[in-house]
Amino acid sequence: MLLTVCFTCIILSVYLDGQRLWHECHPTYLGVTLDRTLSYREHLTKTAGKLKNQNNLLMKLAGSTWGASANTLRSSALALCYSAAEYCAPVWSRPAHTSQVDVQLKSTMRHISGTLRSTPLPWLPVLSNIEPPALQRKAATDKLVEKIVKHDSWPIQPDILSPPLLRLTSRKRLWLDLQLVDIKSRWRHNWKSAQVVNSHLVCDPTIW
Repeated sequence: MLLTVCFTCIILSVYLDGQRLWHECHPTYLGVTLDRTLSYREHLTKTAGKLKNQNNLLMKLAGSTWGASANTLRSSALALCYSAAEYCAPVWSRPAHTSQVDVQLKSTMRHISGTLRSTPLPWLPVLSNIEPPALQRKAATDKLVEKIVKHDSWPIQPDILSPPLLRLTSRKRLWLDLQLVDIKSRWRHNWKSAQVVNSHLVCDPTIW
């Protein structure tokens, strides 16, 4: 076995029956790109690039005079952008690199609502009638945790109910925040506490 080092990761040269087993720095498993530190940076970069392409398609439908209606744009965005952005969200929703995905989703909401870049960010989910991305990821995580708790035969259940001690303080474990949250109630609370211009015009952000 020969060990070589590259700039991005450690490459193992392993041979089995004369055939080399190729080492992949960023393997893809079930549609999720992994990395050595499980920061999911590579996966989120790819997802952001995919969302940028989908936003370009959505922009073609959002002409100022001939474009589709807001309902049509919203349905198209949910199918094209949000379906890709939320895939396996409970796995990668805690690293700091999620901001790459959020930037593209903000652009998506601007296409739906027809707003400019100067529009305050809390207004974008309200005008497009789509829950904020962070709350959607939290809701997806809560749904997964509920499913895990109900299945005693799943090997991951002990890690959720009796989590091991933390070794790396920089990692945000799934079990650090197991309190179930009603996404609409949290959205209303965040809207009331947000210091946004003209927020008094909308009492309930969850209503279209």
